[in-house]
Order: sequence, then structure tokens, then C-alpha cells
Amino acid sequence: MHTMPTSSPLRCLAVVMLVGCIAGPDERGPTAPPAASRPSASSARYSPWSEPVSLGPVVNSAAVELEASVSKDGLSLYIASNRAGNYDIWVSQRVSADEPWGPPQQIGPAVNTAAREQGPFLTKDGHRLYFFSDRADGFGGTDLYVSRRRDKRDDFGWEPPENLGPAVNTSANESLPMVFEDDEAETTTLYFTANLAGPPDIYASTLLPDETFGPPARVEELSSGGRDRILTIRRDGRELFLASDRAGPTGSPFDLWVATRASTADRWSAPTNVGLPVSSPADEGGATLSFDGTTLYFTSDRAGGMGRHDLWTTTRRKLGGPDGDE
Repeated sequence: MHTMPTSSPLRCLAVVMLVGCIAGPDERGPTAPPAASRPSASSARYSPWSEPVSLGPVVNSAAVELEASVSKDGLSLYIASNRAGNYDIWVSQRVSADEPWGPPQQIGPAVNTAAREQGPFLTKDGHRLYFFSDRADGFGGTDLYVSRRRDKRDDFGWEPPENLGPAVNTSANESLPMVFEDDEAETTTLYFTANLAGPPDIYASTLLPDETFGPPARVEELSSGGRDRILTIRRDGRELFLASDRAGPTGSPFDLWVATRASTADRWSAPTNVGLPVSSPADEGGATLSFDGTTLYFTSDRAGGMGRHDLWTTTRRKLGGPDGDE
């Protein structure tokens, strides 16, 4: 799993909290803001995850595929890969959700550089792409950036990115940005991973009225003494996936873990291991959840892949409930 740099103020969000995942330098920092504690939401409205399936040789390569982010319409899959020698951001496309994914293509020189670009996160409106990089204009280590596009259907129309600025980025390593837009509370939270005070932990930052991100706070309930990497959040903000090397049932270097909460005003529950067949004795990470919450894409070096880390997918069925359609 892996890491990114900085530049100018942001403009287009509302409240932000932090995130973490990927290998690279380690991270940690402040303390998350308190919230009322109620019973956490469960995943009972979904069936168990299916046996994971590799995305196959069209998407995967003999190189390393690390992180992923899927568009709201499920037709664009952004990935970080070093298949061209350097870690860059690529996109795989398909014409409908029933079609297979096409060969990944680099998203272009406005975003990809001779430095490392990783951890793509596409916002639900499709107009902003967050990522991390160790390019020279940063504050040190890897920093968080955002690129914008006017046409949300143009996967190659990204504009030159902006650094998220010194309130978020530091001389340490900030990586794996993930944004949650809470429509009810009208806030936007940026989650990310950082090694501000030791091994990588999960942080959160809020978007301020001036459209810059505020100082991050460590999300205590999601962080541990190990390496914790934020990955993906369900659209209602009640289920969050992370990768961690904390002690778990599979003995794997990194497993997938899930935390829940009853509402976005509550603290997250203590993460629990996703379990077999998704977590395994191999290394899992780099996850992204489909907009309807039923498909999880993740990376793993388990047997049956093409290279060191490949993209896999697993599905579950909605059983009804507050965020279900049934």
C-alpha cells in the first residue's frame, strides 16, 4: 500500500475529516472531535460478501495496482498503478454496468507527472479528483491535491491540480484522501491517512466557510497502534472501510476492516475485520465501494492474480433497511 504534495486554497466543499491507506512513509496526528455515542449501525440490511473475483488481465497487469475509486454511475474505475514504471493514475471505462471493464488508460499529464501520483478519490458529483503525490511543489513527504474538470463524463479532461494547503499538508506524509459530503448536515469531511506522530493513523478535516480545509484531527476510534489506511465510505456515511495491520484473525500483513455508526452525528464503532472470504492470509487494501453499496473493489496479492497486487471485486445484496430500496 502507498503515499503524496501541496499548492493553493480549495473551493468547492463543506466539512472535512481525514483518511489513510497505502504503503509508504508512516503517519499520525491530533484528536478527532467528540460526538454523541449511540448504538452503531449494522450491516444487517446486506447479505454477506461473495467470494472475490479478479478483474482479470484486461484491467490487472504484472505490475502493482494499489488504490481504486469508482464513479457514481459505475462506468469509470480510477486506479493507481506502476505499470508504466512510475505510480500514476489510470482509468478503466465501460459503456454500462453489465459490460466488462476496458483496458486502463493514463488520465493525462495535467495530473500525472514524473513524481508519484496515487490514491485517486472521485467525488460523487464527478467534478473533483483527490489524490496524493510527492511532487516538488509540496510541503514535504507526500501531500494531498485536488484536480477539477467541467465535464464529469470526460475522464481525460482534468485540470492542473491544487495542493490542499498547509492546514492539511505538512512535512510528514499525507495520503489516501476520501471525501464524505453529508447532504443532511450540509458539511463535507475529508478523511485521510498521515504519519504525524508515528505510524500512519486516520485523520479528519472540515471544509471551512472560506473553502479551505481546517486543521486535521486524529479519528481515535478508527486509529490504532498499527498502520491504518482509510479506504472508502458508504454514501450515507454510516459504513467505512479501512486497511490495517492491527492484530486480526487471518494473520495477514493488511486486512480490510469495517466501522459503522447509527448516524453521521455519532462516533464510528470500533472497526471489525471484514472476514473471509474478503480478508485473507494475503494482503488486502485499496478499496472502493459502489454508490449503491453492493459492490466492493479492492486490491490484494492473493493467489490467482496477475502480479504483486491486483484488483478484485466482491458483491453483496441489499436486504432492505434505512438506506435500502426494498
